Amino acid sequence: MIREKLFKYFSLLAAICAIVFLLSIIVSIFREGLPIFGKVGFLRFLFGKSWHPTQEPAEFGILALIVGSIVVTIGALLIAIPLGVGSAIYLSELAKPQTREILKPFIELLAGIPSVIYGLFGMAFLAPFIMRLFNLNAGLNAFTASIVLGLMVVPIISSISEDAISAVPKSLREAAYALGANKWETIRKVVLPAAKSGIFASIVLGFGRAIGETMVVLMVAGGSAIIPKSIFQPVRPMTSAIAAEMGETVVGSDHYQALFGIAIILFTITFLSNLITEAMKGKVKR
Repeated sequence: MIREKLFKYFSLLAAICAIVFLLSIIVSIFREGLPIFGKVGFLRFLFGKSWHPTQEPAEFGILALIVGSIVVTIGALLIAIPLGVGSAIYLSELAKPQTREILKPFIELLAGIPSVIYGLFGMAFLAPFIMRLFNLNAGLNAFTASIVLGLMVVPIISSISEDAISAVPKSLREAAYALGANKWETIRKVVLPAAKSGIFASIVLGFGRAIGETMVVLMVAGGSAIIPKSIFQPVRPMTSAIAAEMGETVVGSDHYQALFGIAIILFTITFLSNLITEAMKGKVKR
């Protein structure tokens, strides 16, 4: 009895600490970032095209940073969704048990590789290759960042999608076979529609992972705070702007508050994506 009570109270304490830490992070971000909205104006801060925080007068428009984040994230999803969902379908429906036991750990291993390793791979090998392949002036751009970021997101989409596909009742597959459907027709018309909520949740979670990634885009995206006219131009996503500039700002300055303002926008986006993911996962369980 004593051990059970100790375990109960320890678990309760751990849960309370997690909530307190989360609330502390939220309060600190909003406390430091909200003043910039009053000084610049929320719409001007959000839709301003110029990010020049150190010049006189300073300009704090983060539209170029938002567009950079969106371009890189969408590019990553265009790579990760086919690879992730395709690998999930293969592992769940087509692969033999021996093959599945070999391939699944390799896919999940991608999630355990530090992001700085992905960044080094992108800088040292992928960027020069992209530069030579498309005859570009520089290989560090949105396209290169999208490829590397897409590879990072594949394990998330693959793992959650596989769980959703595996959760489809076997009776639905058997009913489709009994009606004369072949393997591909069963997967396309029965399994995937039944698992669509879980697959969508994996994509939303992958979106949150991609838009919140820092090290890869800091190393590979090029670092130019401009609205790109092409995917082969360098960009500066919101996360890389915070990481690159925070160490150079004066605490309490407008630049300092503007970086926390970016953090508020980024936090809101990722928070909403996580809420959508949890809602979709709950729908799958039901």
